[in-house]
Amino acid sequence: MPQQASTYHHGDLRAACVRAARELLEEDGSAALSLRAVARRAGVSATAPYRHFADRDALLSAVAAQGCRELGERLVAAHPAPRAPEDLAAVAAAYVRFAVERPALFRVMFAEPCDPANAERAAATEAMREYVAAIVHDVFPGSDCEAMGTAVWALVHGLAFLQLDGKLDAAGPAGDPSADPADPAVTDERVRAAVDALLGTVRR
Repeated sequence: MPQQASTYHHGDLRAACVRAARELLEEDGSAALSLRAVARRAGVSATAPYRHFADRDALLSAVAAQGCRELGERLVAAHPAPRAPEDLAAVAAAYVRFAVERPALFRVMFAEPCDPANAERAAATEAMREYVAAIVHDVFPGSDCEAMGTAVWALVHGLAFLQLDGKLDAAGPAGDPSADPADPAVTDERVRAAVDALLGTVRR
């Protein structure tokens, strides 16, 4: 592991700090994250991260922006062109699966206070909002896209946090007590059922 900031070529230090921050988040959560800890993990001097990040919030904003881009890629991979509620259900399941697989990153993206003036994070968040609005426009033509987009995002996002916080673990899909709540397939089925129950009714 590099021991001096001078080891990095131009542009590498910022990426190394973000990578180190993500590693620390997954190991210890956001409470233990500091620029000093990131510097230690990246193998640079304690002041080196300040070349790119004014403070901890700025670093968290960079991590959150990266997470939003990765989430967007995951959603597009789940279904590139949703046209029906069942397509939305596949996207919703991918959203919740991302949260479950990367809980610390997901909480930084949506639960940690980040610098609202950070252009990178703002752009990533806006891209996510536009993605949701585009889906709603195609699945529910003629609807109020802004209002419906907010409702869809709130539904899926709420399911993600309910799953993260263990509030959906009492039983499997359809109240099946034999289903393993830790099984990703169980989570997917639960999310798909919830989305279909609400959005399928709206479509019909």
